[in-house]
Amino acid sequence: MSLSTTAAPPPAAPAAPARVVVGTGPVSPADVVRVARDGAGVTLSPEALDAIAAGRAVIDALAADPEPHYGVSTGFGALATRSIPAARRADLQRSLVRSHAAGAGAEVEREVVRALMLLRLSTLATGRTGVRPETALAYAAVLDAGITPVVREFGSLGCSGDLAPLAHCALAVMGEGEVRDATGTPVPAADALAAAGIAPATLAEKEGLALINGTDGMLGMLVLALHDLDVLLATADVAAALSVENLLGTDAVFADDLQALRPHPGQAASAAHLRALLAGSGIMASHRGPGCTRVQDAYSLRCAPQVHGAARDTVEHARTVAGRELAAAVDNPVVTVDGRVESNGNFHGAPLAYVLDFLAIVVADVASMSERRTDRFLDVARNHGLPPFLADDPGVDSGLMIAQYTAAGLVSELKRLAVPASVDSIPSSAMQEDHVSMGWHAARKLRRAVDALGRVLAVEVLAGTRALDLRAPLPPAPATGAVRDLLRARGVAGPGPDRHLAPDLETVAALVASGEVLTAADAAAETTEEIR
Repeated sequence: MSLSTTAAPPPAAPAAPARVVVGTGPVSPADVVRVARDGAGVTLSPEALDAIAAGRAVIDALAADPEPHYGVSTGFGALATRSIPAARRADLQRSLVRSHAAGAGAEVEREVVRALMLLRLSTLATGRTGVRPETALAYAAVLDAGITPVVREFGSLGCSGDLAPLAHCALAVMGEGEVRDATGTPVPAADALAAAGIAPATLAEKEGLALINGTDGMLGMLVLALHDLDVLLATADVAAALSVENLLGTDAVFADDLQALRPHPGQAASAAHLRALLAGSGIMASHRGPGCTRVQDAYSLRCAPQVHGAARDTVEHARTVAGRELAAAVDNPVVTVDGRVESNGNFHGAPLAYVLDFLAIVVADVASMSERRTDRFLDVARNHGLPPFLADDPGVDSGLMIAQYTAAGLVSELKRLAVPASVDSIPSSAMQEDHVSMGWHAARKLRRAVDALGRVLAVEVLAGTRALDLRAPLPPAPATGAVRDLLRARGVAGPGPDRHLAPDLETVAALVASGEVLTAADAAAETTEEIR
Protein backbone atom coordinates (compact mmCIF):
# COMPACT_ATOMS: atom_id res chain seq x y z
CA MET A 1 0.00 0.00 0.00
CA SER A 2 1.43 3.38 -0.98
CA LEU A 3 1.41 6.37 1.31
CA SER A 4 0.04 9.66 0.05
CA THR A 5 2.43 12.60 0.13
CA THR A 6 -0.43 15.10 0.14
CA ALA A 7 -0.40 17.17 3.30
CA ALA A 8 -3.41 16.63 5.50
CA PRO A 9 -5.70 19.65 5.71
CA PRO A 10 -5.46 21.60 8.95
CA PRO A 11 -8.17 20.81 11.50
CA ALA A 12 -11.24 22.94 11.12
CA ALA A 13 -11.61 25.75 13.62
CA PRO A 14 -14.43 25.20 16.08
CA ALA A 15 -17.66 26.75 14.91
CA ALA A 16 -18.57 30.02 16.58
CA PRO A 17 -21.57 29.65 18.89
CA ALA A 18 -24.85 30.83 17.43
CA ARG A 19 -25.75 34.40 18.26
CA VAL A 20 -28.29 35.07 20.97
CA VAL A 21 -31.17 37.28 19.86
CA VAL A 22 -32.34 39.46 22.72
CA GLY A 23 -36.03 40.25 22.42
CA THR A 24 -38.72 41.70 24.64
CA GLY A 25 -39.09 38.42 26.53
CA PRO A 26 -36.62 36.74 28.87
CA VAL A 27 -33.38 35.18 27.74
CA SER A 28 -33.05 31.53 28.72
CA PRO A 29 -30.56 30.09 31.19
CA ALA A 30 -28.93 28.32 28.24
CA ASP A 31 -28.54 31.71 26.52
CA VAL A 32 -26.81 33.07 29.61
CA VAL A 33 -24.33 30.19 29.61
CA ARG A 34 -23.69 30.52 25.87
CA VAL A 35 -22.93 34.23 26.08
CA ALA A 36 -21.06 34.08 29.39
CA ARG A 37 -18.92 30.98 28.82
CA ASP A 38 -18.97 30.21 25.13
CA GLY A 39 -18.57 33.79 23.92
CA ALA A 40 -21.74 33.84 21.83
CA GLY A 41 -22.53 37.19 20.26
CA VAL A 42 -25.77 39.10 20.76
CA THR A 43 -28.28 40.94 18.61
CA LEU A 44 -31.28 43.05 19.60
CA SER A 45 -34.45 41.97 17.81
CA PRO A 46 -36.51 44.47 15.78
CA GLU A 47 -39.34 44.05 18.32
CA ALA A 48 -36.97 44.96 21.12
CA LEU A 49 -35.81 48.09 19.33
CA ASP A 50 -39.43 49.11 18.79
CA ALA A 51 -40.20 48.59 22.48
CA ILE A 52 -37.12 50.56 23.49
CA ALA A 53 -38.15 53.46 21.24
CA ALA A 54 -41.68 53.46 22.68
CA GLY A 55 -40.36 53.55 26.22
CA ARG A 56 -37.99 56.36 25.35
CA ALA A 57 -40.82 58.49 24.01
CA VAL A 58 -42.34 58.51 27.50
CA ILE A 59 -39.05 59.72 29.02
CA ASP A 60 -38.63 62.42 26.38
CA ALA A 61 -42.08 63.78 27.24
CA LEU A 62 -41.22 63.90 30.95
CA ALA A 63 -37.86 65.54 30.24
CA ALA A 64 -39.74 68.49 28.72
CA ASP A 65 -42.09 68.73 31.72
CA PRO A 66 -41.32 71.63 34.10
CA GLU A 67 -42.31 69.38 37.02
CA PRO A 68 -39.35 67.35 38.40
CA HIS A 69 -39.38 63.57 37.86
CA TYR A 70 -37.06 61.23 39.74
CA GLY A 71 -34.21 59.94 37.64
CA VAL A 72 -35.19 62.13 34.71
CA SER A 73 -34.75 65.65 36.04
CA THR A 74 -33.64 65.09 39.65
CA GLY A 75 -30.65 63.81 41.56
CA PHE A 76 -30.50 60.26 42.90
CA GLY A 77 -30.91 58.44 46.18
CA ALA A 78 -30.65 60.83 49.10
CA LEU A 79 -30.08 63.67 46.57
CA ALA A 80 -33.42 63.09 44.82
CA THR A 81 -34.85 66.39 46.09
CA ARG A 82 -32.66 68.47 43.79
CA SER A 83 -34.13 69.43 40.40
CA ILE A 84 -31.56 69.39 37.59
CA PRO A 85 -31.88 71.84 34.68
CA ALA A 86 -31.91 70.44 31.16
CA ALA A 87 -28.47 71.81 30.34
CA ARG A 88 -26.88 69.77 33.15
CA ARG A 89 -28.66 66.45 32.67
CA ALA A 90 -26.01 64.86 30.45
CA ASP A 91 -23.49 65.81 33.14
CA LEU A 92 -25.83 64.24 35.72
CA GLN A 93 -25.90 60.89 33.92
CA ARG A 94 -22.16 60.87 33.30
CA SER A 95 -21.44 61.79 36.92
CA LEU A 96 -23.81 59.09 38.15
CA VAL A 97 -21.95 56.37 36.26
CA ARG A 98 -18.50 57.66 37.13
CA SER A 99 -19.26 57.98 40.83
CA HIS A 100 -20.94 54.58 41.06
CA ALA A 101 -18.07 52.80 39.29
CA ALA A 102 -16.40 52.57 42.68
CA GLY A 103 -15.60 48.86 42.94
CA ALA A 104 -12.51 47.56 44.68
CA GLY A 105 -10.62 44.32 45.05
CA ALA A 106 -9.96 41.45 42.69
CA GLU A 107 -11.18 41.47 39.11
CA VAL A 108 -14.46 39.65 38.60
CA GLU A 109 -14.42 36.71 36.21
CA ARG A 110 -15.13 37.35 32.52
CA GLU A 111 -18.08 34.95 32.48
CA VAL A 112 -19.77 36.83 35.32
CA VAL A 113 -19.35 40.19 33.61
CA ARG A 114 -20.70 38.86 30.32
CA ALA A 115 -23.67 37.27 32.10
CA LEU A 116 -24.60 40.47 33.91
CA MET A 117 -24.26 42.53 30.71
CA LEU A 118 -26.54 40.15 28.81
CA LEU A 119 -29.13 40.33 31.58
CA ARG A 120 -29.00 44.13 31.71
CA LEU A 121 -29.40 44.22 27.94
CA SER A 122 -32.40 41.91 28.27
CA THR A 123 -34.05 44.35 30.65
CA LEU A 124 -33.26 47.28 28.35
CA ALA A 125 -34.95 45.33 25.53
CA THR A 126 -38.27 45.25 27.40
CA GLY A 127 -38.77 48.96 26.81
CA ARG A 128 -39.46 49.48 30.51
CA THR A 129 -36.26 51.42 31.29
CA GLY A 130 -36.53 54.41 28.97
CA VAL A 131 -33.12 54.20 27.30
CA ARG A 132 -32.71 55.29 23.70
CA PRO A 133 -32.26 52.65 20.98
CA GLU A 134 -28.77 53.95 20.21
CA THR A 135 -27.66 53.44 23.80
CA ALA A 136 -29.00 49.90 23.88
CA LEU A 137 -27.29 49.18 20.56
CA ALA A 138 -23.97 50.50 21.88
CA TYR A 139 -24.30 48.29 24.96
CA ALA A 140 -25.05 45.28 22.77
CA ALA A 141 -22.12 46.09 20.49
CA VAL A 142 -19.64 46.08 23.38
CA LEU A 143 -20.88 42.68 24.53
CA ASP A 144 -20.98 41.34 20.97
CA ALA A 145 -17.39 42.43 20.33
CA GLY A 146 -16.12 40.40 23.27
CA ILE A 147 -15.06 43.52 25.17
CA THR A 148 -15.24 42.84 28.90
CA PRO A 149 -15.31 45.76 31.33
CA VAL A 150 -13.08 45.35 34.36
CA VAL A 151 -15.43 44.90 37.32
CA ARG A 152 -14.11 44.74 40.87
CA GLU A 153 -15.34 42.25 43.47
CA PHE A 154 -16.52 44.66 46.18
CA GLY A 155 -18.98 47.49 45.73
CA SER A 156 -22.47 45.99 45.45
CA LEU A 157 -24.75 45.73 48.47
CA GLY A 158 -27.46 44.04 46.41
CA CYS A 159 -29.96 46.87 46.83
CA SER A 160 -30.68 49.34 44.08
CA GLY A 161 -29.34 46.21 42.48
CA ASP A 162 -25.70 45.64 41.63
CA LEU A 163 -24.91 49.31 41.24
CA ALA A 164 -21.11 49.34 41.24
CA PRO A 165 -20.57 46.31 38.98
CA LEU A 166 -23.11 47.58 36.45
CA ALA A 167 -21.64 51.07 36.63
CA HIS A 168 -18.22 49.74 35.60
CA CYS A 169 -19.93 48.22 32.55
CA ALA A 170 -21.80 51.43 31.74
CA LEU A 171 -18.55 53.37 32.10
CA ALA A 172 -16.95 51.18 29.44
CA VAL A 173 -19.87 51.77 27.08
CA MET A 174 -19.20 55.49 27.57
CA GLY A 175 -15.61 54.86 26.46
CA GLU A 176 -14.09 55.28 29.89
CA GLY A 177 -12.37 53.02 32.39
CA GLU A 178 -10.63 49.68 31.96
CA VAL A 179 -11.64 46.71 29.81
CA ARG A 180 -10.21 43.51 28.42
CA ASP A 181 -10.49 43.06 24.68
CA ALA A 182 -11.61 39.85 22.99
CA THR A 183 -8.14 38.35 23.49
CA GLY A 184 -8.18 39.13 27.20
CA THR A 185 -5.63 41.92 26.93
CA PRO A 186 -6.21 44.86 29.30
CA VAL A 187 -6.71 48.11 27.36
CA PRO A 188 -8.41 51.46 27.96
CA ALA A 189 -12.08 51.31 27.06
CA ALA A 190 -11.76 54.12 24.53
CA ASP A 191 -9.12 52.18 22.60
CA ALA A 192 -11.10 48.94 22.67
CA LEU A 193 -14.25 50.64 21.41
CA ALA A 194 -12.34 52.44 18.66
CA ALA A 195 -10.72 49.18 17.51
CA ALA A 196 -14.15 47.55 17.34
CA GLY A 197 -15.70 50.51 15.50
CA ILE A 198 -18.08 51.33 18.35
CA ALA A 199 -18.94 54.95 19.09
CA PRO A 200 -18.98 55.65 22.84
CA ALA A 201 -22.44 56.36 24.23
CA THR A 202 -23.33 59.83 25.51
CA LEU A 203 -26.07 59.28 28.05
CA ALA A 204 -29.30 61.30 28.08
CA GLU A 205 -31.97 61.64 30.77
CA LYS A 206 -32.66 58.51 32.81
CA GLU A 207 -30.11 56.38 30.95
CA GLY A 208 -27.49 56.28 33.68
CA LEU A 209 -30.00 54.82 36.11
CA ALA A 210 -31.25 52.36 33.52
CA LEU A 211 -27.76 50.99 32.96
CA ILE A 212 -26.88 50.43 36.63
CA ASN A 213 -30.12 49.67 38.48
CA GLY A 214 -30.59 45.90 38.29
CA THR A 215 -29.99 42.55 39.96
CA ASP A 216 -28.11 41.28 36.93
CA GLY A 217 -24.82 40.37 38.63
CA MET A 218 -26.34 38.20 41.32
CA LEU A 219 -28.80 36.69 38.83
CA GLY A 220 -26.04 35.87 36.35
CA MET A 221 -24.01 34.12 39.04
CA LEU A 222 -27.11 32.22 40.18
CA VAL A 223 -27.83 30.97 36.65
CA LEU A 224 -24.22 29.83 36.19
CA ALA A 225 -24.22 28.11 39.59
CA LEU A 226 -27.45 26.26 38.78
CA HIS A 227 -25.89 25.04 35.55
CA ASP A 228 -22.87 23.72 37.45
CA LEU A 229 -24.89 22.21 40.29
CA ASP A 230 -26.95 20.14 37.87
CA VAL A 231 -23.70 18.37 36.97
CA LEU A 232 -22.16 18.27 40.45
CA LEU A 233 -25.18 16.90 42.30
CA ALA A 234 -25.54 14.08 39.79
CA THR A 235 -21.79 13.49 40.07
CA ALA A 236 -22.24 13.24 43.84
CA ASP A 237 -24.35 10.15 43.11
CA VAL A 238 -21.47 8.71 41.07
CA ALA A 239 -19.04 9.33 43.91
CA ALA A 240 -21.48 7.79 46.40
CA ALA A 241 -21.94 4.75 44.15
CA LEU A 242 -18.17 4.19 44.15
CA SER A 243 -18.20 4.37 47.94
CA VAL A 244 -21.21 2.11 48.49
CA GLU A 245 -19.77 -0.45 46.11
CA ASN A 246 -16.21 -0.50 47.42
CA LEU A 247 -17.07 -0.18 51.11
CA LEU A 248 -19.21 -3.29 50.62
CA GLY A 249 -22.43 -1.48 51.36
CA THR A 250 -25.92 -2.41 50.27
CA ASP A 251 -28.07 -0.93 47.55
CA ALA A 252 -31.23 -2.48 49.01
CA VAL A 253 -31.97 0.77 50.83
CA PHE A 254 -32.26 2.56 47.48
CA ALA A 255 -35.24 0.45 46.42
CA ASP A 256 -38.01 2.37 44.70
CA ASP A 257 -40.75 1.26 47.10
CA LEU A 258 -38.74 2.43 50.12
CA GLN A 259 -38.12 5.81 48.53
CA ALA A 260 -41.81 6.15 47.67
CA LEU A 261 -42.65 6.10 51.38
CA ARG A 262 -41.14 9.58 51.53
CA PRO A 263 -42.17 11.15 48.24
CA HIS A 264 -39.63 13.89 47.72
CA PRO A 265 -38.86 14.08 43.99
CA GLY A 266 -35.15 14.75 44.37
CA GLN A 267 -34.72 11.80 46.70
CA ALA A 268 -36.46 9.49 44.24
CA ALA A 269 -34.26 10.74 41.39
CA SER A 270 -31.05 10.27 43.35
CA ALA A 271 -32.01 6.75 44.48
CA ALA A 272 -32.93 5.75 40.92
CA HIS A 273 -29.60 7.11 39.71
CA LEU A 274 -27.70 5.15 42.38
CA ARG A 275 -29.53 1.94 41.47
CA ALA A 276 -28.58 2.39 37.83
CA LEU A 277 -24.96 3.21 38.64
CA LEU A 278 -24.56 0.11 40.84
CA ALA A 279 -26.35 -2.31 38.51
CA GLY A 280 -24.25 -5.25 37.41
CA SER A 281 -21.56 -4.87 40.06
CA GLY A 282 -19.73 -8.07 40.88
CA ILE A 283 -18.42 -6.42 44.01
CA MET A 284 -21.96 -5.81 45.23
CA ALA A 285 -22.99 -9.35 44.31
CA SER A 286 -20.07 -10.85 46.24
CA HIS A 287 -21.54 -10.08 49.64
CA ARG A 288 -25.27 -10.47 49.01
CA GLY A 289 -27.24 -13.38 50.34
CA PRO A 290 -27.70 -15.26 53.62
CA GLY A 291 -24.05 -15.03 54.61
CA CYS A 292 -24.00 -11.23 54.67
CA THR A 293 -23.64 -9.89 58.23
CA ARG A 294 -24.21 -6.24 57.35
CA VAL A 295 -27.43 -4.95 58.92
CA GLN A 296 -27.22 -1.22 58.23
CA ASP A 297 -24.67 0.99 56.53
CA ALA A 298 -23.44 4.26 57.98
CA TYR A 299 -25.58 7.29 57.26
CA SER A 300 -23.12 8.71 54.72
CA LEU A 301 -23.83 5.64 52.56
CA ARG A 302 -27.40 4.78 53.45
CA CYS A 303 -28.80 8.32 53.42
CA ALA A 304 -27.12 9.58 50.24
CA PRO A 305 -30.43 9.85 48.31
CA GLN A 306 -32.02 11.81 51.14
CA VAL A 307 -29.22 14.40 51.21
CA HIS A 308 -28.50 14.51 47.49
CA GLY A 309 -32.25 14.59 46.81
CA ALA A 310 -32.91 17.46 49.20
CA ALA A 311 -30.10 19.32 47.46
CA ARG A 312 -31.78 18.74 44.09
CA ASP A 313 -35.11 19.99 45.43
CA THR A 314 -33.43 23.14 46.74
CA VAL A 315 -31.88 23.67 43.32
CA GLU A 316 -35.31 23.39 41.73
CA HIS A 317 -36.67 26.05 44.08
CA ALA A 318 -33.74 28.30 43.18
CA ARG A 319 -34.36 27.62 39.49
CA THR A 320 -37.96 28.78 39.90
CA VAL A 321 -36.78 32.04 41.47
CA ALA A 322 -34.17 32.53 38.75
CA GLY A 323 -36.81 31.97 36.07
CA ARG A 324 -39.02 34.65 37.56
CA GLU A 325 -36.11 37.09 37.73
CA LEU A 326 -35.13 36.36 34.14
CA ALA A 327 -38.65 37.48 33.18
CA ALA A 328 -38.39 40.65 35.25
CA ALA A 329 -37.70 44.23 34.15
CA VAL A 330 -35.82 45.67 37.10
CA ASP A 331 -35.23 49.43 37.13
CA ASN A 332 -36.15 52.45 39.23
CA PRO A 333 -38.03 54.42 38.14
CA VAL A 334 -39.64 52.17 35.56
CA VAL A 335 -41.77 52.91 32.51
CA THR A 336 -45.03 51.02 32.99
CA VAL A 337 -46.97 49.33 30.23
CA ASP A 338 -49.56 52.11 30.25
CA GLY A 339 -46.92 54.84 29.95
CA ARG A 340 -46.41 55.97 33.55
CA VAL A 341 -42.99 56.41 35.11
CA GLU A 342 -43.08 55.11 38.67
CA SER A 343 -40.62 54.62 41.50
CA ASN A 344 -40.57 51.12 42.99
CA GLY A 345 -38.52 48.70 45.07
CA ASN A 346 -38.12 45.89 42.54
CA PHE A 347 -34.35 46.30 42.59
CA HIS A 348 -34.12 44.78 46.07
CA GLY A 349 -32.13 41.57 45.80
CA ALA A 350 -33.81 39.59 48.61
CA PRO A 351 -35.45 36.89 46.43
CA LEU A 352 -32.10 36.07 44.83
CA ALA A 353 -30.04 36.53 47.98
CA TYR A 354 -32.12 33.99 49.87
CA VAL A 355 -31.77 31.21 47.32
CA LEU A 356 -28.07 31.95 46.79
CA ASP A 357 -27.63 31.40 50.53
CA PHE A 358 -29.81 28.29 50.48
CA LEU A 359 -27.59 26.81 47.78
CA ALA A 360 -24.42 27.52 49.74
CA ILE A 361 -25.90 25.53 52.64
CA VAL A 362 -26.79 22.67 50.29
CA VAL A 363 -23.31 22.61 48.77
CA ALA A 364 -21.65 22.50 52.18
CA ASP A 365 -23.80 19.58 53.32
CA VAL A 366 -23.35 17.47 50.18
CA ALA A 367 -19.58 18.02 50.40
CA SER A 368 -19.57 17.16 54.09
CA MET A 369 -21.23 13.81 53.39
CA SER A 370 -18.77 13.10 50.57
CA GLU A 371 -15.78 13.78 52.83
CA ARG A 372 -17.14 11.36 55.43
CA ARG A 373 -17.36 8.61 52.80
CA THR A 374 -13.79 9.34 51.71
CA ASP A 375 -12.62 9.06 55.31
CA ARG A 376 -14.19 5.60 55.62
CA PHE A 377 -12.03 4.34 52.74
CA LEU A 378 -8.86 5.18 54.66
CA ASP A 379 -9.64 3.67 58.06
CA VAL A 380 -8.95 -0.07 58.38
CA ALA A 381 -11.55 -0.28 61.14
CA ARG A 382 -14.25 0.72 58.66
CA ASN A 383 -13.09 -0.04 55.12
CA HIS A 384 -13.71 -3.80 55.15
CA GLY A 385 -10.38 -5.22 54.17
CA LEU A 386 -8.76 -2.41 52.21
CA PRO A 387 -5.20 -1.36 53.16
CA PRO A 388 -4.71 1.60 55.53
CA PHE A 389 -5.14 4.88 53.62
CA LEU A 390 -5.32 2.79 50.42
CA ALA A 391 -1.51 2.83 50.53
CA ASP A 392 0.71 0.45 48.59
CA ASP A 393 3.13 -0.19 51.48
CA PRO A 394 1.51 1.38 54.56
CA GLY A 395 4.12 3.06 56.70
CA VAL A 396 6.46 3.65 53.82
CA ASP A 397 3.58 5.02 51.74
CA SER A 398 0.88 7.36 53.05
CA GLY A 399 -1.54 6.67 50.23
CA LEU A 400 -4.49 9.09 50.24
CA MET A 401 -4.07 10.20 53.85
CA ILE A 402 -3.45 13.84 53.01
CA ALA A 403 -6.00 13.92 50.20
CA GLN A 404 -8.58 13.46 52.95
CA TYR A 405 -7.02 16.42 54.79
CA THR A 406 -7.56 18.46 51.65
CA ALA A 407 -11.20 17.44 51.50
CA ALA A 408 -11.63 18.22 55.20
CA GLY A 409 -10.08 21.66 54.73
CA LEU A 410 -12.42 22.38 51.84
CA VAL A 411 -15.44 21.26 53.85
CA SER A 412 -14.41 23.51 56.72
CA GLU A 413 -14.23 26.42 54.29
CA LEU A 414 -17.63 25.46 52.89
CA LYS A 415 -19.17 25.63 56.34
CA ARG A 416 -17.94 29.21 56.63
CA LEU A 417 -19.27 30.02 53.18
CA ALA A 418 -22.66 28.59 54.22
CA VAL A 419 -23.16 31.41 56.74
CA PRO A 420 -25.92 33.50 55.11
CA ALA A 421 -25.06 36.87 53.61
CA SER A 422 -28.72 37.83 53.22
CA VAL A 423 -29.27 38.26 56.97
CA ASP A 424 -26.70 41.06 57.02
CA SER A 425 -27.54 44.65 56.16
CA ILE A 426 -25.39 47.77 56.32
CA PRO A 427 -27.45 50.91 55.70
CA SER A 428 -26.18 53.27 53.02
CA SER A 429 -26.95 56.54 51.19
CA ALA A 430 -27.58 58.60 54.33
CA MET A 431 -30.16 56.04 55.52
CA GLN A 432 -32.20 56.30 52.31
CA GLU A 433 -31.14 52.74 51.56
CA ASP A 434 -31.53 51.51 55.12
CA HIS A 435 -31.98 47.80 54.32
CA VAL A 436 -29.92 45.98 51.70
CA SER A 437 -29.85 42.37 50.51
CA MET A 438 -26.15 41.56 50.19
CA GLY A 439 -27.18 39.34 47.27
CA TRP A 440 -23.98 40.04 45.35
CA HIS A 441 -21.97 38.79 48.32
CA ALA A 442 -24.17 35.69 48.56
CA ALA A 443 -23.46 35.02 44.89
CA ARG A 444 -19.72 35.53 45.23
CA LYS A 445 -19.42 33.04 48.07
CA LEU A 446 -21.62 30.54 46.23
CA ARG A 447 -19.17 30.60 43.31
CA ARG A 448 -16.35 29.66 45.66
CA ALA A 449 -18.53 27.00 47.26
CA VAL A 450 -19.44 25.37 43.93
CA ASP A 451 -15.77 25.12 43.01
CA ALA A 452 -14.94 23.58 46.40
CA LEU A 453 -17.75 21.01 46.09
CA GLY A 454 -16.28 19.77 42.82
CA ARG A 455 -12.90 19.35 44.48
CA VAL A 456 -14.31 17.44 47.46
CA LEU A 457 -16.17 15.09 45.12
CA ALA A 458 -12.94 14.63 43.15
CA VAL A 459 -11.17 13.32 46.27
CA GLU A 460 -13.96 10.77 46.82
CA VAL A 461 -13.84 9.71 43.17
CA LEU A 462 -10.07 9.32 43.41
CA ALA A 463 -10.39 7.17 46.54
CA GLY A 464 -13.29 5.15 45.12
CA THR A 465 -11.54 4.28 41.88
CA ARG A 466 -8.38 3.27 43.73
CA ALA A 467 -10.44 1.08 46.04
CA LEU A 468 -12.16 -0.43 43.03
CA ASP A 469 -8.78 -1.63 41.71
CA LEU A 470 -7.95 -3.02 45.13
CA ARG A 471 -11.15 -5.11 45.07
CA ALA A 472 -9.93 -6.98 41.97
CA PRO A 473 -10.56 -9.57 40.69
CA LEU A 474 -14.15 -8.77 41.67
CA PRO A 475 -15.64 -6.90 38.70
CA PRO A 476 -17.13 -3.43 39.24
CA ALA A 477 -20.40 -2.10 37.93
CA PRO A 478 -20.11 -0.95 34.31
CA ALA A 479 -20.68 2.65 35.43
CA THR A 480 -18.05 2.76 38.16
CA GLY A 481 -15.62 0.83 35.98
CA ALA A 482 -16.06 3.45 33.27
CA VAL A 483 -15.13 6.20 35.71
CA ARG A 484 -12.03 4.27 36.75
CA ASP A 485 -11.08 3.80 33.09
CA LEU A 486 -11.57 7.51 32.40
CA LEU A 487 -9.18 8.46 35.18
CA ARG A 488 -6.57 5.95 34.05
CA ALA A 489 -6.82 7.22 30.47
CA ARG A 490 -6.15 10.76 31.73
CA GLY A 491 -3.00 9.73 33.57
CA VAL A 492 -4.35 9.25 37.07
CA ALA A 493 -2.63 6.09 38.29
CA GLY A 494 -4.22 3.40 40.39
CA PRO A 495 -2.72 1.64 43.42
CA GLY A 496 1.05 1.79 43.70
CA PRO A 497 3.85 3.63 45.46
CA ASP A 498 3.19 7.20 46.50
CA ARG A 499 3.44 9.86 43.80
CA HIS A 500 2.98 13.61 43.64
CA LEU A 501 -0.72 13.74 44.39
CA ALA A 502 -1.68 17.36 43.66
CA PRO A 503 -1.65 16.95 39.85
CA ASP A 504 -3.94 13.93 40.14
CA LEU A 505 -6.34 15.91 42.32
CA GLU A 506 -6.39 18.72 39.76
CA THR A 507 -7.01 16.29 36.90
CA VAL A 508 -9.90 14.57 38.65
CA ALA A 509 -11.37 17.92 39.76
CA ALA A 510 -11.34 19.08 36.13
CA LEU A 511 -13.03 15.85 35.01
CA VAL A 512 -15.71 16.33 37.68
CA ALA A 513 -16.32 20.00 36.85
CA SER A 514 -16.50 19.41 33.10
CA GLY A 515 -19.10 16.67 33.53
CA GLU A 516 -16.84 13.99 32.02
CA VAL A 517 -17.04 11.78 35.12
CA LEU A 518 -20.83 11.95 35.03
CA THR A 519 -20.99 11.36 31.29
CA ALA A 520 -18.72 8.31 31.47
CA ALA A 521 -20.75 6.76 34.29
CA ASP A 522 -24.14 7.44 32.77
CA ALA A 523 -23.11 6.24 29.32
CA ALA A 524 -21.93 2.92 30.74
CA ALA A 525 -25.06 2.56 32.88
CA GLU A 526 -27.27 3.64 29.97
CA THR A 527 -28.78 6.14 32.36
CA THR A 528 -31.11 8.72 30.87
CA GLU A 529 -31.23 12.31 32.06
CA GLU A 530 -34.76 11.71 33.32
CA ILE A 531 -33.51 9.09 35.80
CA ARG A 532 -31.05 11.43 37.45
